[in-house]
Amino acid sequence: MRTLHRSAVLLILSVVTACGASATSDTINEHGVPEALRVGVVPNIAPDKQSARYEPLKDYLETTLSTKVELFVATDYAGVVAALAAERVDLAYLGGLTYAQAKAQVDVRPLVTEIDKETGTKEYLSGIIVRNDSPYQNVKDVVTGKGTFAFGDISSTSGSLYPRMMLNSAGATCSASTIDQCPPLKKVAFTGGHDATAQAVANGSADAGGIEVRILHRLEREGKIPKGSLRIVGSELVMGYPWVIRAALGDRAADAITTAFMEIEQPELLDLLQTSGYQRVTDTDYASIEQHAVQLGLLTP
Repeated sequence: MRTLHRSAVLLILSVVTACGASATSDTINEHGVPEALRVGVVPNIAPDKQSARYEPLKDYLETTLSTKVELFVATDYAGVVAALAAERVDLAYLGGLTYAQAKAQVDVRPLVTEIDKETGTKEYLSGIIVRNDSPYQNVKDVVTGKGTFAFGDISSTSGSLYPRMMLNSAGATCSASTIDQCPPLKKVAFTGGHDATAQAVANGSADAGGIEVRILHRLEREGKIPKGSLRIVGSELVMGYPWVIRAALGDRAADAITTAFMEIEQPELLDLLQTSGYQRVTDTDYASIEQHAVQLGLLTP
């Protein structure tokens, strides 16, 4: 086990295993896909909301791939990694860091990522946010202000890994050996999701936080965060979330699933998925994320 979260992953693994799903479907269909395709999704927003968001994609994949799709949204990012490692999930939507953690435990292959509507590329923005009335104007101010900071899930790329990188570049000392400390910040906490981080900063529970910028903008559009109440003081581009398949399913399944994503044309479905389309990705696209994770002690080399 190469991640820091061995005990958490083992606990979730035992729960997933107890669910009783078979490790490998006995039958594949004409697309080379299991007749019951098990799809896991990281909860980058509250799990119940994430599950509802992906129901239309579930329906699309069932029709396009002529299979039954079983959707699994874990309570945290480590849960999806555990499910992949236990061969209880065939296809998964992961963050870049979660992908690096998963491939340390199981042979997985990235297929596609979404084109971000805000950048027009395969990359999206991780940001550090403060309240609009905060005196902090940049990340350096956040560090020297020695206040409180909210990360998302500990294994989130844009809610944990990249904000830690930005804080360190501005003079903090965030490391895996003291995951709940980030000197000279007074206190750090993990909210579990981007929506919770936005709320924590907005309501004053934290002075600043790390977040996926497009999720912040969606929360503003939905009226869950008053527009203009939060301000971005630093940001970094991040390679998009990969859809990954267990390599054991083979090339036919990988090709069929890749084609299914790249041929999505329904505007309503693309809007729900917050993208204008999908592009292929490979392991090389995530090399820098893996390197950053090793540097911060979130992966062992």
